[in-house]
Amino acid sequence: MHALHSTAQVAVIGAGAMGAGIAQVAAQAGHPVKLYDNRPGAAAQAVAGIDRQLQRLVEKGKLQPADREAISARLQPVDAIEALADAQLVIEAIVENLQIKQALLRQLESLCAPACILASNTSSLSITSLAAGLQRPQQVVGMHFFNPAPLMALVEVVSGLATPPEIATTLYETAKAWGKQPVHARSTPGFIVNRVARPFYAESLRLLQEGAADCATLDALLRDAGGFRMGAFELTDLIGHDVNYAVTCSVFDAFHGDFRFQPSLVQKELVDAGRLGRKSGQGFYCYADGAECPQALALHSQAKVDGCVVEGQLGVMQPLITRLRDRGLSVTERAGTGLIRVGEATLALSDGRMASQRAREDGLRNLVLVDLALDYQAASRIAISWSADTTGEALDQAVALLRQAGLNVSGLTDLPGLVVLRTVAMLANEAADAVLQGVASAGDIDLAMCAGVNYPQGPLAWAEQMGVGYTLRVLENLQRSYGESRYRPSLMLRRSVAQGARLHD
Repeated sequence: MHALHSTAQVAVIGAGAMGAGIAQVAAQAGHPVKLYDNRPGAAAQAVAGIDRQLQRLVEKGKLQPADREAISARLQPVDAIEALADAQLVIEAIVENLQIKQALLRQLESLCAPACILASNTSSLSITSLAAGLQRPQQVVGMHFFNPAPLMALVEVVSGLATPPEIATTLYETAKAWGKQPVHARSTPGFIVNRVARPFYAESLRLLQEGAADCATLDALLRDAGGFRMGAFELTDLIGHDVNYAVTCSVFDAFHGDFRFQPSLVQKELVDAGRLGRKSGQGFYCYADGAECPQALALHSQAKVDGCVVEGQLGVMQPLITRLRDRGLSVTERAGTGLIRVGEATLALSDGRMASQRAREDGLRNLVLVDLALDYQAASRIAISWSADTTGEALDQAVALLRQAGLNVSGLTDLPGLVVLRTVAMLANEAADAVLQGVASAGDIDLAMCAGVNYPQGPLAWAEQMGVGYTLRVLENLQRSYGESRYRPSLMLRRSVAQGARLHD
């Protein structure tokens, strides 16, 4: 199947920010576009707003004046839905309400030609449910853009139970022709991004609730060690807690209360208080004029160390050795089980156990656990926790080693999995379950998380980089620590380890 021809008439219903953005994308790709909204004058206002945005691109030298005129000429606001009868593709971007969307699709089915594709920009509603009751349910497909549509690359092409492959392929190729990065997804709660991303918020919210550290420190670790654009608290403040909490509740309910998606009481309290984030002036952080931005906490040390001993392979933390040597520290390597010795301290990469538990089970004194980093040579911050019997002198020596390597060191209470490690492991686990259940391919899931929410690496690729066996072990240890189904490892991970297969095979 091929993309729709650039001369095909496209209609967009809903002239809000998302609908206007989709209309702009289609017009920039060469399509004649009709924009309709049931609010009088809304479509014309949206087209005028698009024209202003195009003019700003001209002023920045990113668009030629003639191209701006051509794009604007292809945009037509209409006041009656009947004007959309000649459309070959209709994309609805109206209120996220199943009954309202179903009524609109029934109206469009009676108005448009039988071959017209009816696409929904829904972010969470079932495409199968939207198509139910229509005479031609096979014409309904999801085309989920991300906000702002002209800038965000990802489009989830979502197939319902009745959607034939050729319709999904046509929209996939059309999105690609529009300069987007499309992915195929099956209509399940949250599709790809809104499902797989839940642990990113959930783990930070749980760590905060359990007193691991303050918001600023947890956010800084996800940014400075994990490589994420924003931490969970600043991101939910930006999204709006009413929106983010509602999506979590929707996914939780759709999965019949699966504990993996349980909403956070901490976030519910913010919503109940009207502290919705940036748009209300207060969320996890205060956005009032003159408000101080809280700083991440860091540990300091008066100790001086010249080097360390590395016993065995450190796994994903191995690049830290290069960083230590580059900073002039001596590193002696010998056989062992993957530990760093400095003074009285023993450092190890976390495996999902609490430091005190691991120290007791493995017979390690003065144990300091180190969190995961995306790139141990480039990270500017790292999290540590330590066992109850670790002396102040040993902790000082461990902190000194990491600080002399150029890392800010943030201390956490003794909780399993630290911050970046448990977040990435849970993201990979949810992504693996989505592959197992046929929601999308491993490649499309990784692409969706990078293009849709700017993750530094796809969660499945990240799990392979860490080692699937190690990722599985972290999850098993988290599950044992909490005794909850929330951390149950996906069968996909277990199968991959058992078969020695890659997740992307």
